[in-house]
Amino acid sequence: MIVFDLECRTGGHRFEGWFSSSDDFAAQAGRGLVSCPQCGSHDVAKAVMAPNVGRKGNQLPAPRSAERSTPHAGGRLPPEALQMMQALAAMQAEALKSSRWVGESFAEQSRKMHYGEAEAETIHGQATIQEAKELLEEGVPVMPLPFPVAPPDELN
Repeated sequence: MIVFDLECRTGGHRFEGWFSSSDDFAAQAGRGLVSCPQCGSHDVAKAVMAPNVGRKGNQLPAPRSAERSTPHAGGRLPPEALQMMQALAAMQAEALKSSRWVGESFAEQSRKMHYGEAEAETIHGQATIQEAKELLEEGVPVMPLPFPVAPPDELN
């Protein structure tokens, strides 16, 4: 997974997004799947990021002052939050083992199962925000995955 700093061009809001690759970000943004969490705008682009260059193996980290160790926007996640995200990612991976990838036909397949036109099973795939809203309005139980999932044919 790659973490990108993203910027809403409409409101100038900055936030992070996790993607499997730069192409995955471009594909999701092109389909309108990336939106600003503050204002909902789909006019989102990668923000300029400072590279994270590691220290040489023979260099010690600078001592952290109490002021610098307090979590803040743009800083590192507290250990508890990192553990929670790792646990959430592991739960998602386990759930996906018993789920079938249906790609862009997710909305269609979900409707067929909901209305009894297809046998019920656990599926995952891609849907636009509009498709997801329509499914929820129809009473079809759907939810977004916490972390992006690459289509099987795009995995290494």
